[in-house]
Amino acid sequence: MNKKIIAIIPARGGSKGIPRKNIKDLAGKPMIAYIIESVKKVQGVDRVIVSTEDEEIYRVAKKYGAEAPFMRPIELAQDEVATLPVLRHAVKYLLENENYSPDYVLLVYPTSPLLKADRIQEIIDLGLEKNSDSVISGTYDKGHYWIESDGGWERLYPTELRNRQLAKSLFKENGAIYLIRTSILEKQLVADKTDIFVMDLEENIDVDTMEDFKRVEIILQKNNQ
Repeated sequence: MNKKIIAIIPARGGSKGIPRKNIKDLAGKPMIAYIIESVKKVQGVDRVIVSTEDEEIYRVAKKYGAEAPFMRPIELAQDEVATLPVLRHAVKYLLENENYSPDYVLLVYPTSPLLKADRIQEIIDLGLEKNSDSVISGTYDKGHYWIESDGGWERLYPTELRNRQLAKSLFKENGAIYLIRTSILEKQLVADKTDIFVMDLEENIDVDTMEDFKRVEIILQKNNQ
């Protein structure tokens, strides 16, 4: 199936946990360079676009082979802004300024430097094979969950206890890879009925804290050796 797919990498300049983390040096390269290089190896991705409001991130993104055809509006680069309006802005810009309209948007983040090209390829192949409205990556979770209620705690899931081997696993998004049909973005980020792509826990570390950063740095340094 010949579908136009663009990768969009949201990368704003502000970061409270790790200042300037998207371009912080990580085992010899800016962190964002890893995901750009991985996506550029994936077959079927028409364009790799970084959405940023930051001039330095803009320059680094272009240096490592991504496009940055626009600067994201400042109002879409605040802490409370969700990803959906950022994607909508990018898609709208491309349509209005380049008359370019992709069939799918591949959403990945600079905070996933361990993500491999072959796993991104697999999720694209799955989505095209199944003609999915969306595909999300994640892991299976057999945990037991409780929720606070009226000053106490009540069981949320599973509601009925069974032997572990009979229990149904939950699927937990890991925030690594999203493939979304562009028309879905008019309403929401992920389709009501989505397909899933199961990854191992170790395949992705979302870099949010300095502890995450140091763990990833050690892994990358070992790989480089």
